[in-house]
Order: sequence, then C-alpha cells, then structure tokens
Amino acid sequence: GALTVSIFLKPPGVIAPGGSTTICCSCQCDNGNFVLYKKGHLFRTLKLRGSRAEFSISNATKEDTGPYSCHYTDGDTVLARSETLEVTVHEFRLPTPEFSVLPGPEVAAGAHVTFRCTIEHSSAGCFLYLEGQVKANLLSNKEDFNISHVHKGNGGRYSCQCFSKVVSLEWSAVSKTLDLVVR
Repeated sequence: GALTVSIFLKPPGVIAPGGSTTICCSCQCDNGNFVLYKKGHLFRTLKLRGSRAEFSISNATKEDTGPYSCHYTDGDTVLARSETLEVTVHEFRLPTPEFSVLPGPEVAAGAHVTFRCTIEHSSAGCFLYLEGQVKANLLSNKEDFNISHVHKGNGGRYSCQCFSKVVSLEWSAVSKTLDLVVR
C-alpha cells in the first residue's frame, strides 16, 4: 500500500504568543527523513524517531503562523506527503471554555456520547480537537458535539477552543483535555 504521512499539533489548537506546541509527523515507515515545509519552502529536516519526528515551537510569535506540511524522503526522493496543517498564533481574549463529556469519560462501544464546550460569550463558536488529527470539528449547535454509536476509534484525548465571530476574530485558550475510553 501507499505510504501515508500524518501531521498534527500536540497539543492541538491556536497558540498564544509566547506559547508552545509541537508539530508531529508520523508514518508507518522504516528509515529515511521527514522534511518539514513552511509556506511551501523547506524549513527543517527532521530525524525519524521510530515512526515519527517532532518539531517544537516555543515562545511562539506571529512568524510561526502559516501552512506546514511534512514530506517523507529517502535521499532526494519524496515517498509521501502529508496534508497541510495551518498553525495559528493569536492572542487569547476570551475566557477559557468549560469542557465535559457525557455520560462520562469511559463508555461502552455503541454508546451515545456528547462533548460539551461552554463559554461565557454570546456569539462564540467552538472547535472540538482530537489529538493526532489534523482537522478539528466545528461544534454545530454552539456547544455540543454528538457521536452516536461510538467505537474504539473514537477514543483519545479531546479538548475544545472557542472564537468570537464578531468584528475581529478573538480566541480563547484551549480547554482542559479529557480522555475518552471506549470499552
């Protein structure tokens, strides 16, 4: 099968100026290198540790904002490319949201789960993050995200982050994380 490279932020979400995050690149590969691109230009070559490589951003500034992607290479040959990951550095002006999971953090396969992200702001929208995923889910009805018939693949470390949709885009910090375990 074709190699697939995944790219994600750990922890996920918008980063505050001065904050930190790690760009993770992973694939089921043996040896070789990951080359990290920023805005389409070669940014850094990363050594493989097992099946992944990590690049840390600390003391983040607006300069760290932009699209990143990973290429898995063997010599000068690109064997696989990741999706594009948008990294955003923005001040947090909204309160940190409260985050919960109902009925609780441990559920049986097939159960119905609701993630609830609440914030004291009238026109906020919120994103649900699952660590290891490049894409976030926009919470459709303001604060709830429902998964009916959960399976083991839905398990993992979740968090949420909110933004205001008024005059200029303002962000909250990322909520505490919750681990969902599906038995």
